[in-house]
Amino acid sequence: MPAERVTDKQRARVIERSRGLCEYCRCPVFYSPDPFSVDHIIPTSKGGRTRLDNLAHACLGCNGKKHDKLMGYDPLGMKTVRLFNPRRQKWQDHFGWNEDFTMVIGLTPTGRATVAELDLNRQGIVNLRQLLHRAKKHPPIE
Repeated sequence: MPAERVTDKQRARVIERSRGLCEYCRCPVFYSPDPFSVDHIIPTSKGGRTRLDNLAHACLGCNGKKHDKLMGYDPLGMKTVRLFNPRRQKWQDHFGWNEDFTMVIGLTPTGRATVAELDLNRQGIVNLRQLLHRAKKHPPIE
């Protein structure tokens, strides 16, 4: 059976709820050179439904890296854990910023695994954060 399509109403609600940010790397859609999409947090291939409580606003880089993953490897704890779920967890509980606000730091096993699996510190995103910080438009207010 084909997956349900995200409706225009759902898409609008997901974008509004995200405040225009990727819910994983915190890249702002307004400054992103790539389009954003609505991500199924639990992929439809793994039984996830097309409902608001399973949808997240994601930049192309994060969505592409996440693909159909639910789990990731925590390099510090050396174990496999669930990836960050923006509907059930708060970003600031699992992530922070380094001193110049260019790098996302994983604070928990979930945070570290998500940073690693989704490559939240891709060079292009780090460069964008640096420019936005200089322009006083980064980090986003949580």
